[in-house]
Amino acid sequence: MTPFKKITKNDRLGFIGLGHLGSPMARRLLTAGFPLVVYNRDSKKTETLSALGAQVASDPGKLASEVDVVLSCVADGAAIEAIYLGEGGVLRNARPGTRIFEMSTVAPDTARKLYQAAREFGISVLDVAVSGSSPAAENGMLTLLGGGDRQDFDAAEAVFAAIAKQWFYMGPSGSGVAMKLVVNTLLGVGMQAIAEAVTLGASLGLPRDLLFETLAKTAVVFISRPSSRVRDVSLRRDDIGGGRFRPDRYRYRMAFT
Repeated sequence: MTPFKKITKNDRLGFIGLGHLGSPMARRLLTAGFPLVVYNRDSKKTETLSALGAQVASDPGKLASEVDVVLSCVADGAAIEAIYLGEGGVLRNARPGTRIFEMSTVAPDTARKLYQAAREFGISVLDVAVSGSSPAAENGMLTLLGGGDRQDFDAAEAVFAAIAKQWFYMGPSGSGVAMKLVVNTLLGVGMQAIAEAVTLGASLGLPRDLLFETLAKTAVVFISRPSSRVRDVSLRRDDIGGGRFRPDRYRYRMAFT
């Protein structure tokens, strides 16, 4: 939909949502040399980036009117609708030809709804789901999973390279977040398996610290979590997506799980 033009450091970026992933991603974009405008509902979270040279917008609509590319990483689908679709939101204030990279973990239907709504304004949308932790975001080691028009995905290489170690085009709108749900499902099952194994070991009289230390060095856990130590996993249901990834929210039938 948008004429093909690679994004460069001459393009002005806007970042909405400065949480545990959004803030380090925004910081990396700024230090990579992109002009950056930021917005967060809690304005205190903009102070560090402002000190580094980012401009702070008073609301999402104001941000959208001043940039070429809008990135967002927010809590849920309700936040996306408020930011993009509401009065004074991004779509009603962005220029035609603006690109949106929506990076939140939401249902594929939410991503497709935003994609279709943006088309009416001459704006393109990619759902770019993020796989990785806060330390990975700080070090530019994230994995990105993209859905939307292929030409928009290819045009975003300079942005992706500033925040991630690898990125994959998964297909049409909604495909990026769909793949993120697949990844989160595997993460959840793996964490549950570790919890069951630790419970079994404890019931057999093995010391908890020794259990964690040994499991961290076994082939199964090392392969599934190469950059983590088992003792750092708190083994709670809330750990799956920081409590925001709830399988029951998406209403997909998976008989085994």
